[in-house]
Amino acid sequence: MAGNIQTWLDTPDIDAACTIIAEVAQNHDGSLGMAHAHIDAAANAGANAIKFQTHIADEESTPAEPWRTKFSTQDDSRMDYWRRMEFSESQWVELKQHADKVGLHFLSSPFSNKAVELLDRLDIPAWKIASGEITNTFLLDRVIETNKPVILSTGLSTIDEISSTVNYIKQSNNPLALLQCTSQYPCSPERIGVNVINEFRKSFNCAVGLSDHSGTIYSGLVAAAQKIQVLEVHITLSREMFGPDVIASITTQELKSLVEGIRYIETVINHPVDKSNPDVEAMPLRDIFMKSLYAATDIEAGEQLNQRHLIAKKPGTGIPINELKQVLGMKAKNSIKKNSMIQLSDLE
Repeated sequence: MAGNIQTWLDTPDIDAACTIIAEVAQNHDGSLGMAHAHIDAAANAGANAIKFQTHIADEESTPAEPWRTKFSTQDDSRMDYWRRMEFSESQWVELKQHADKVGLHFLSSPFSNKAVELLDRLDIPAWKIASGEITNTFLLDRVIETNKPVILSTGLSTIDEISSTVNYIKQSNNPLALLQCTSQYPCSPERIGVNVINEFRKSFNCAVGLSDHSGTIYSGLVAAAQKIQVLEVHITLSREMFGPDVIASITTQELKSLVEGIRYIETVINHPVDKSNPDVEAMPLRDIFMKSLYAATDIEAGEQLNQRHLIAKKPGTGIPINELKQVLGMKAKNSIKKNSMIQLSDLE
């Protein structure tokens, strides 16, 4: 499991390992069993946290809510769809216990105050606030009261709204992570906006990251090179699964590759090489790959060396080529056969 969420939000260490959040969203399609399957798959892939969305239809929606995508005839309305995505409190407890057992932080985005109350009873370690809730002070006030860290997505927000909400949260001293997000499903590479990550870091002095909807591993890898503290990426067990979020998700096998790639990038970035000092581990390779001065012809004793007498050949255990000028004009003490390595002891 990644370091304690409270720790990396309290102190947004730019060199800390990125916390990778596997976002299930609605990819469980209302099935508790599928939700459990995603938890195991995310843990096996090396994620640090699993995230769901806690929808309580009657608390967050109305029959007038339009469809984002009308993907099937199974649900007559968007509100019917939210009802089908609901889990009971006992089922949420079960999912949280499962995540704890396999070593994942358990997170879920609330979309109503009633959802906040439910998740607070589960004692989740942090709040993930979805882009559409960034101006919802009813919900934010209740979240802030818990004194838990807040992870804030910004996909549907202007910079003024973001700034206002960040200041609102910071007034209460809740630890904060701010995620660049583009609400396009899937998000094209031209709109990922990794440039915003460092703008957030400079402007708001908090932990930063990316909430990715590209459906690829590439955005997360690019963001990791920006030394983010948090990456949220949508996951699915298969691209052949049903539901509107699958198209913007990566498979759990791809998640494994993403995790490995991020850890590799972090290792590279956090281990700078000092080229002013010799690389001790590479010294044996210098002897193999670099070249020394060798006799290009037979050289008679007493003969004065000029450039036609010399050639550069491997290995590099003799006189280095860059000392050629020091050797030219010296005399051979003894005869030196062609293709013999020149030694200073052979010269005078």
